[in-house]
Amino acid sequence: MEEYAVRVFDDEGKDVTPHPLFHSDPDAAVPRRTCGSSSISKPNASPMESMLDETVEPGSQGDPAVSLSDVQVRPEEIKEQLTEEDLDRRVDIYLTDTETIWMLDMPSVVASVESEDAGRILERNKIYVDICKNRPGNDRFAEKMMQTINGAAKNKEVQCDKIVMEDKGVVVTSWDLYDSFNVSEIEPASKGEATNGKSSTSHTTKKHDQTASVTSARGNITSVTTLESAALARTHKKEKNHFEAILTSEKFQQDLFFMERVLMENIFQPKLAAYRQFPVLIDPPVTSDSAGTVVAVKEAKQEEHDKGKKDKEEQKEALIDPSIPSDLNKPMEETVPPSLEQLWSYTCDLTQGLNVSSMAWNKVNPDLLAVGYGAFDFKEQKKGLACCWSLKNPMWPEHIFQCEHGVTALDFSMASPNLLAVGTYSGTITIHNVQSCTTTAILNSRDSSESHTGPVWQLKWLEQDSNTAEDDKRERLISVSADGRLTKWLVQKELNCTDLMKIKRAGSEKKNLPREKERKSVVLISRQAAGMCFDFHPKDTNFYLAGTEEGLIHKCSCSYDQQFLETYKGHKGPVYKVAWNPFSTDMFLSCSADWSIKLWHQNSQTPILTFSSTTTVVHDIMWSPKSVFIFAAVNESRVEIWDLSVSILDPVTTHSGNPEVKFTSVLFAKNTDCLLVGDSRGEVSVFELQNLAASSSTKVDALYDVISPALTT
Repeated sequence: MEEYAVRVFDDEGKDVTPHPLFHSDPDAAVPRRTCGSSSISKPNASPMESMLDETVEPGSQGDPAVSLSDVQVRPEEIKEQLTEEDLDRRVDIYLTDTETIWMLDMPSVVASVESEDAGRILERNKIYVDICKNRPGNDRFAEKMMQTINGAAKNKEVQCDKIVMEDKGVVVTSWDLYDSFNVSEIEPASKGEATNGKSSTSHTTKKHDQTASVTSARGNITSVTTLESAALARTHKKEKNHFEAILTSEKFQQDLFFMERVLMENIFQPKLAAYRQFPVLIDPPVTSDSAGTVVAVKEAKQEEHDKGKKDKEEQKEALIDPSIPSDLNKPMEETVPPSLEQLWSYTCDLTQGLNVSSMAWNKVNPDLLAVGYGAFDFKEQKKGLACCWSLKNPMWPEHIFQCEHGVTALDFSMASPNLLAVGTYSGTITIHNVQSCTTTAILNSRDSSESHTGPVWQLKWLEQDSNTAEDDKRERLISVSADGRLTKWLVQKELNCTDLMKIKRAGSEKKNLPREKERKSVVLISRQAAGMCFDFHPKDTNFYLAGTEEGLIHKCSCSYDQQFLETYKGHKGPVYKVAWNPFSTDMFLSCSADWSIKLWHQNSQTPILTFSSTTTVVHDIMWSPKSVFIFAAVNESRVEIWDLSVSILDPVTTHSGNPEVKFTSVLFAKNTDCLLVGDSRGEVSVFELQNLAASSSTKVDALYDVISPALTT
């Protein structure tokens, strides 16, 4: 009986057939056949049955050593010969989709409200909310903590070659640049001239050879000199263009701007800290003898304390007014007398010699100040200037706007803080955008047929009350001019204006003296009185005050353009400024060319108090934004700070300037105890108000309660 053996091959074709452990007849040769040569596959047979069918013939006994069901058998590849009929036969191929293989499945935690499970999910969420509400204080809940295993941190190091750094420097002069640039031009010229020289000397005598050589040498020197001069001129021109491109580049200008800001911050750091009411840090002096320094510092402090105490005792009697109640005098015994300390001045070469006519803070940025420069007199008129100064650079303005005529008034908008309105001596009003890089005005009143014909003495942006009509709720620009018109401007694509009031001249009330002939009627050149200033009521913007060149103050309403509500008489000269008290809104101040400052009540046509501390023109006044009693005034000779709770006769502190310089305008800082003063020299000086005991009282009747004792005496 013949036995057949099975040969098993792996994937690489190696024979991995296991050897039997026992041979019954070792001398008998066992014929081998390759699995797959006569294999018949049964579609419904199991793998074990197919293996037995391939290895054991009928009537033969299977060798248990080679009956391996788990051994993979590699069948032989049989090349099938295709005939023409097979090639022409039609073959049907069916393509089907395989099952979808999900690589990542993240179940959603959100369900649609219209889904089938929406009701069940909402019920579960409601139950969970109820559980969370009942959880505090419930014994059925216990808090437990679990420790989460964090993966251990691993440090990885990478070895690399050492980085070697070297410093190398090269010095290059202009001559080196010239030689390297012109070497390609000089060499061909010199070679050509040398060749010509050699050919010419071969046909002449020795004397002629010497002459030709001298001539060629001179020609070479001349050509080299010409090339050198042309190359130098070309190099100089390129360097000049390169430098100009760098200096005019936007990036370079921006870097210079930031560097300038940094330097200004370093230079003015102590003064800016004092302005913002921050503690000024001073570096202690470094000395070898520390003990001696401590003793000297203590002695200096003791002397300063004794001196301050003596000054307080000397000035106590001068500062206290007997008409003021005793409870207001007590704080003066405990405080140091007020003073004004100058911090710095806004000035530059462009503003030297120009008169400061007006100042205004930006409504959003409290560090941005607009200053107008222009003369008040007709004979001194010249080109004007409007500058925007920043606290970050007190030595040069951020924006500069050149004007054809002197600037007399300006103000920042509240709704659009980037808009600056500028009024000039010629009656023109311009609107500038401080965010724009250009200095040209975006709007000009010259395009309007109803522009002012006289100097614009004051400008102010105003927002109407909420109870006004829809058309009047937008911000308006109010101006007053020497042509007698108080005008409201609407800023749109162009400036359109309507007159709030045409100020009429008041008739003369002078009576004839005894034995004096009857006066002839005076013929008025103009029926309009020149307007000088105005101020709207802080609570009701429908009412405003208007000061005139005649010395009168008119109380007007925006509802009437032909009639005054009240007329206040008391000044003998032009009224330069009127200002409502921001806290006691029934009181207002006025200053005039008659050397006086007057305090008024809106229900009285005569002044309550008159302050006459000087014999010069009072140009400007302003109430303090922090106290109902304090106001500042500037006349041609000095700056005055008045505190009505201390004295109604004399200012609490003054500052006198150069006799040749006149003070023209004053402005309180918004967030600090500082005062800005403009003068006729073109400087805006910043003063710090020191030791000024500002009252915190902002009651409506606080000011009247203080001055009432003076009224009764």
